[in-house]
Amino acid sequence: MTPRQIARFFTVLAGSLATPVTILLTGAAAGTLMGAGRPSNDVDFAVVLARPRGSSAWAAFEQAVQEATRQTTIAAQFAEDISRWSMISFLDYRRHTRPYRRFRSVEVRVLEPAYWAIGKLARAWRPDLDDLVRVLRRARLAPSPLARLWGRALKASPRSDACWQFRRHVEDFFHEHGRGIWGRAFDPTRAIAAFHRAAGIRAS
Repeated sequence: MTPRQIARFFTVLAGSLATPVTILLTGAAAGTLMGAGRPSNDVDFAVVLARPRGSSAWAAFEQAVQEATRQTTIAAQFAEDISRWSMISFLDYRRHTRPYRRFRSVEVRVLEPAYWAIGKLARAWRPDLDDLVRVLRRARLAPSPLARLWGRALKASPRSDACWQFRRHVEDFFHEHGRGIWGRAFDPTRAIAAFHRAAGIRAS
């Protein structure tokens, strides 16, 4: 998927809507806009409607998405709260987005890379990790704040096997990809220690 295709989807979507809507874009489409560039044919996003839940605005939005999918062949996965998609907490992700574009009554924003990364690390499939490496190289974010944020996400998550998996995914990511992102001077043990402290993990 290209930025032009993403823009086309939201242009068509906006053409069917009269009331204001805010879109918080995540997933592969957000990765594309942040430089990942992986082929994809869907968009994932949170929806913030101007009208309260239960109003006709939600039905109108769903119809507009269906029409945008029909015209562009781009599938959409959306929810009022995308944090429900994962057992790992997305923390206060709604407060950590960047503006992308406005399409008439539709404002599209993109999750900040550090918060977007939580979903990638929760799943940690090879394409997700490839996306994450490309985006973090471009974003030039320091590793320690990332480690602390991801540790807070783990600490805030309900206890489950997903927590253990997320921990291993973060640790492996720093070991396997850290120097490729931050250079030879990067010390994965320091980043992992910061992650553990933020997550409340005691040294064994």
